[in-house]
Amino acid sequence: MNQIENTLTSLEVAEMVGRRHDHVLADIRQIISDLGEPKSGGSSETIDINTFFVESTYRSAQNKELPCYLVTKQGCEVFGNRMTGAKGTQFTVGYVGRFNQMEQHIKQVQIPTTQRELVQLALSANEETNQRIDVVETKIQEIEENKLITTEDKGTIDSHVRKKVASICRDLRLDQQAKSLLFQDLGSSIKRLFNVPNRGRIKDKDFLKALDFVDTWEPSSVTKAQIHQLSLFDETA
Repeated sequence: MNQIENTLTSLEVAEMVGRRHDHVLADIRQIISDLGEPKSGGSSETIDINTFFVESTYRSAQNKELPCYLVTKQGCEVFGNRMTGAKGTQFTVGYVGRFNQMEQHIKQVQIPTTQRELVQLALSANEETNQRIDVVETKIQEIEENKLITTEDKGTIDSHVRKKVASICRDLRLDQQAKSLLFQDLGSSIKRLFNVPNRGRIKDKDFLKALDFVDTWEPSSVTKAQIHQLSLFDETA
């Protein structure tokens, strides 16, 4: 496999043959035991078990480390030979297809063989890293741009609004009705200026701008006219 050995896990094998994983483990251990027995005819040749099965572990859904095996293509062939009938055929078709896919993927990977190719690969990897950094920085910038003011900041803006309205009412000696009109006017002006449904949706980058707007705000001509009418009404009452 182009000098790269691919494997299936015993968990995948169990899923492919429709059996419990512990039963598949038992079969693999039996195969390993059989492969380790002396050959008939007195041959002293030993078999490398790792050519077929490699001991490994995996994490369960309960985060427990449990045993499993990595099964090579040869291991799948040996395991499949123990199966008969439709299940054996289906497993053979399944694992052959899986290994063919892995082999095809490896063929598509260009492994550098010269110094020039190594440099090109490093430059390509560096460019890909830079592109990912650019994406991350863009996302961070978007987050910063759209970050909303904190509850504390909203409280500060609300406090400035109250102080501003109280100052106007005190200077012009306005009553409660006029005060309500001023609150409505200033609140609507803030929402229009920052295009928000309420002051809590003001963006963090606009916080100081919002404070400056409140502190320098003047009632609209419509609000002034309404307050003037209230004053006339009070005089004639």
